Amino acid sequence: MTTTGTGLPAPVPRLLLAGPGGVVRAAGAVSVLIALVARGPVDAVLLVLVLGGLVVPVVVRAPAVLDAAYGASLLVAAWCAVLELYQAVTWLDVVAHVGVTGLVAAVAHLALARTTGAVPDPTAAPHPTAAPHPPAVPDPTAVPDPTAVHGRAARAGAVVVTVALGLALSALWEVGEYVGHTYVDDAIFVTYADTVGDLVAGGVGSVAAGLWLVSPGRRGT
Repeated sequence: MTTTGTGLPAPVPRLLLAGPGGVVRAAGAVSVLIALVARGPVDAVLLVLVLGGLVVPVVVRAPAVLDAAYGASLLVAAWCAVLELYQAVTWLDVVAHVGVTGLVAAVAHLALARTTGAVPDPTAAPHPTAAPHPPAVPDPTAVPDPTAVHGRAARAGAVVVTVALGLALSALWEVGEYVGHTYVDDAIFVTYADTVGDLVAGGVGSVAAGLWLVSPGRRGT
């Protein structure tokens, strides 16, 4: 996480252009202009929506690596759609669903944890006063840290949350594709096999993202 000279988190406006994620957001802004000039207003609107999504990791103070990977995946996926590469390269859609869904699920998990407190933060460091191993006789006066994920079961639960979010978002995406195919443009490709395949791909990506979030190297980021 980027901090100021005082050790406090840097303000959100400064973080927008900080680090690799900032480079991706700058590329997103340039992409909107390119799409508007070269492709037209419809594609430009798509890139504007993506640009809005690129701000989310900054708001939830996501790790720099996740910020950059998430943003790059959204931007590449959007340009693949604009340039109709999914129709030209059949396997590209599966790769996009694995990568993008997993990264979006990871950011969504952090957003849920850090903005609502509804679930523990999977990347929170253990309390500094906590012993590495629980004592033989539990201390009845000890107060657990509610923001951190401790223990194998808790880490497994965090992975389940990430997967659930990924599958839910995948389902919403597939509903959107159906609505678009039915009421907007029947050229949008929708079949039963494609829908199930996309959901499975999104689930696989979300499992990988959940495991990454709870890996030891992510604690305290």
